[in-house]
Amino acid sequence: MSLLENLHSPADLKSMGRADLKALAGELRAFVIDSVSKTGGHLASNLGVVELTLALHHVFDTPADRIVWDVGHQTYVHKILTGRRERMHTLRQTDGLSGFPKREESEYDAFVAGHSSTSISAALGMAVAARLKGEERRVVAVIGDGAMTAGMAFEALNNAGAMDANLLVILNDNDMSISANVGALNAYLTKLMSGRLYNNLRSTGERLLSNLPPIHQLARRAEEHLKGMVTPSTLFEEFGFNYLGPIDGHDLDALIPTLANIRQLKGPQFLHIITQKGRGYNPAEANPCLYHGVGKFKIEVGVEAKAASKPSYTEVFGQWLSDMAATDERLVGITPAMCEGSGLNDFAARFPDRYFDVGIAEQHALTFAAGLACEGRKPVVAIYSTFLQRAYDQLIHDIALQKLPVLLAIDRAGLVGADGPTHAGAFDLSFLRCVPNLLIATPSDEDECRRLLSTAFQHDGPSAVRYPRGTGPGAAIDPGLETLPIGRGVLRREGRDIAILAFGSMLTPALAAADKLDASVADMRFVKPLDRDLLRRLTETHSHLVTVEENVVMGGAGAAVAEALAEMGVCRPILHLGLPDRFVEHGDPAELLRRCGLDAAGVEAAIRAFAIT
Repeated sequence: MSLLENLHSPADLKSMGRADLKALAGELRAFVIDSVSKTGGHLASNLGVVELTLALHHVFDTPADRIVWDVGHQTYVHKILTGRRERMHTLRQTDGLSGFPKREESEYDAFVAGHSSTSISAALGMAVAARLKGEERRVVAVIGDGAMTAGMAFEALNNAGAMDANLLVILNDNDMSISANVGALNAYLTKLMSGRLYNNLRSTGERLLSNLPPIHQLARRAEEHLKGMVTPSTLFEEFGFNYLGPIDGHDLDALIPTLANIRQLKGPQFLHIITQKGRGYNPAEANPCLYHGVGKFKIEVGVEAKAASKPSYTEVFGQWLSDMAATDERLVGITPAMCEGSGLNDFAARFPDRYFDVGIAEQHALTFAAGLACEGRKPVVAIYSTFLQRAYDQLIHDIALQKLPVLLAIDRAGLVGADGPTHAGAFDLSFLRCVPNLLIATPSDEDECRRLLSTAFQHDGPSAVRYPRGTGPGAAIDPGLETLPIGRGVLRREGRDIAILAFGSMLTPALAAADKLDASVADMRFVKPLDRDLLRRLTETHSHLVTVEENVVMGGAGAAVAEALAEMGVCRPILHLGLPDRFVEHGDPAELLRRCGLDAAGVEAAIRAFAIT
């Protein structure tokens, strides 16, 4: 029986020697590759943290000690080690394991993490809570180098240093090769500086010299100078952390004693490790970006490119962006670290001077766009719906208040399938609709998406076009850049008695349901401004109204229709269909829509119960 098969919880790691732990790392890496090849998921990042995860659970007393992961897509090994190995075949599947940490799933999952840069703040809160309760627990935040681009991470570092909390922040630096100073000498120096002797001398010196400010300052500068000779930066020392590293994050002989030493230290500690994305699987090592998130694949072949029968909405946007940029030199494209995911690859290659990846910094992305717009540029911010939530103040204060012509191209609107509630775009219509000066469009197919993007781009003010993940109904796409009338919908099917007002992706199931009900269907196109003329005509010829949207019902497009009817003094029975007032879990997208009653059969059944006796 293998080492992995004998492992049931992190407690089993405590008695394992270094040689067995190294062998176990190999078994874990092979298991992750095999598992993800069958379920799909995040591969490269998980292969990069095998040794780190082993070392953390070997040294720390989890779950009493807390490990907070940032971002949570690097927790597959953590899940395997904490009793979920036999359920890994259900990963990201309907009713299966989440692809991210989930508190309801395991006591070892200290914090949900689907968005980046939250770990230090959460871990600091846990460390302070432990101090307030008089508990001797340790708290570790594991943050990737990309997540350090977000201001929230630095806000937390600044606060943590001032609080002098017992907190360890591990910077998992996987965006560079292991540099020359990450070798035997640097590993030895890091172990030395994390040991008790060095830190006892350091703290004693602090106390003795604190009453002699000039000498104390000289000593601090001398220490920083000496550290600077073997470490890349003393930035984190300025935040009040004791900086250690960098060390090889795949070297258990360096990781384990260093973490064991740090566990005994008081106050904020910062450990810098260097890891390699995709380690142990050659295709992932060669192209970690491609293997960041993958579908099912054959291990011996790797991920194969598949010719799509129709373009995704993301691809429609990417092509439109390049086409529009070719005709308007004012256009600039901005992404918060999602070039590939948002479809900007071609634009970045063709217009490098007008392409800006600002890193995982959504707030900065929007205010940066506002500044560009102030100087006559026409920014297009490509952003996922779930990440736009993080820049809400900037949208209101820096863009909408000033009526600046910034276009938000909102990808992943609605449910997103396997990524689940941390990434679902369930709320954007609700939180956008209440913002003054903002145009909001909801295309129902690929061609309409392209036209509405052109419409919003030409609009002299802030605008948002939201579209779902994946492919649409397969509409033929006109390659031009024609616009559509702002605030005007279109009647797609004429029926009787019942009028269905469909927004965006819900037009397809609405039409299918309408065929069974002989109902009228309006493709509303715009949530703001709403087509009130079309709405009034429908109320004059139909006894019942139904709104359907892939957004939460509360405050969404249906609420906009109800408010408009009230203002118009029109009273009609109205049914609102949309996402429920709960977080929808991960799973197959079609199955999730069915469970929410947003497939054709669900829409039909709800309307029959509402309007047909």
